[in-house]
Amino acid sequence: MKKSRQVQRSKGINLMFSALFVTLVLGYAAAATILGGTAPAFLRLTLLFAVTMLILGGAWNWSLRSQITAFMETMDEMIDGAIQGRKPATPFEETALSSMEHKLMRYIEISRASGLSLETEKNNMKELISDISHQTKTPLSNIMLYSQLLAERPEGSEDTRFMVEQIQSQSEKLEWLISSLVKLSRLESGMITLSSKANSVVRTVNRAVAQVHTRAESKQISIHVNCDPLIKARHDLPWTGEALFNLLENSVKYTRSGGSITIQAASNEMFTRIDISDSGIGIPEDELEHIFKRFYRGQAAREYEGVGIGLFLARKIITLQGGFITAASESGKGTVISIFLPQL
Repeated sequence: MKKSRQVQRSKGINLMFSALFVTLVLGYAAAATILGGTAPAFLRLTLLFAVTMLILGGAWNWSLRSQITAFMETMDEMIDGAIQGRKPATPFEETALSSMEHKLMRYIEISRASGLSLETEKNNMKELISDISHQTKTPLSNIMLYSQLLAERPEGSEDTRFMVEQIQSQSEKLEWLISSLVKLSRLESGMITLSSKANSVVRTVNRAVAQVHTRAESKQISIHVNCDPLIKARHDLPWTGEALFNLLENSVKYTRSGGSITIQAASNEMFTRIDISDSGIGIPEDELEHIFKRFYRGQAAREYEGVGIGLFLARKIITLQGGFITAASESGKGTVISIFLPQL
C-alpha cells in the first residue's frame, strides 16, 4: 500500500512538472507575441520556438522513461541471475549498475555459504545428540540395574541400603535430566517435527494424568478433570501429553499431602484453553516472569528436587504448535498454568 502511494505521488509530480513546462513555454510565447508585436516573421519564430521546446521536452521525458524502464529490466535480470547462481555476463565496470550487480552476487554467495554452514552445524548437532543419548544410556542402565540388585540382597546393613537408595534416586534423576535435555535439543535443532492435527483434549489430558497418578496417590493428592469429551484442538498428542505431564508433575511435587489439582478445558473460536490449578506452595509475583526460563528455580522451589527444565520444555512444545502458555499464582495460594492450543 505504501509503495503504491509512492508510485502515484511520483506520477503526480511528473505530470505537474510536464504541465508547468508546457505552461512556461506557451506563456513565454504569448508574452513575446504581446510585447514584440504581430509581425509575421516574429510570430513564426515564436511559434517555432514553442513547438521546438515542446518537442524537446517530450523527447526528454520519453528518453528518461525509456532509461528507467531499461534500468528496471536490467535489475530484474540481474536479480534473477544472481538467485539462480549465474555469474555476471560482463566484467566489473566503473558504473553504478555493474557495482550493484557484483555486490548483489557477493551478498547472495555469502548468504548461501552461511546457510550451508548452519546446515552443517545442525547435522553435527544431530550427531552429537545421538552420540550423547547412545553413550550414556547403557552405563546409566547398568548403574540402575546393579543398584536394584544390591537393594534386593538381604544381608546389607542399614547404611548400605541407604546408600543404594541414594544411588537409585540420583540415577533416576540423571536419567530424567539426560532424557529431557535430549528431547529439548532435538526440538530446538529441528530433528523432531511436531505433527499437529485435531485430537480430543480429554484424551491427551487423561494420558498425562495416568503418568502422575501413582505419585499423587502416594501424597493423597486428588486430581479432578473437568473437560467436555467433545472439545478438540490441533495438537501433537504425544508431545502435548509430554508438556502436560511436566506441568502435572510440578503440581504434584509442589503440592503438600492432602492437596488437590484441577484440570479444566474450554474452547472459543481461536484457542482451546487448558487450566491446571493446584493448591501448592505458589510462586511469588516477582518470579512469575522467570519460571519458563531454562534451569530457573525459584527460592521456595529449591527445597524440592528438580533441575528447572520441565516448564521450559513444556513451553517449547506448546509454542512450536502455534500456542502459548501463561501462569498466575500467589505465594502460598497455589498456581494456575494455562495452555492455549490453536483451534481447528
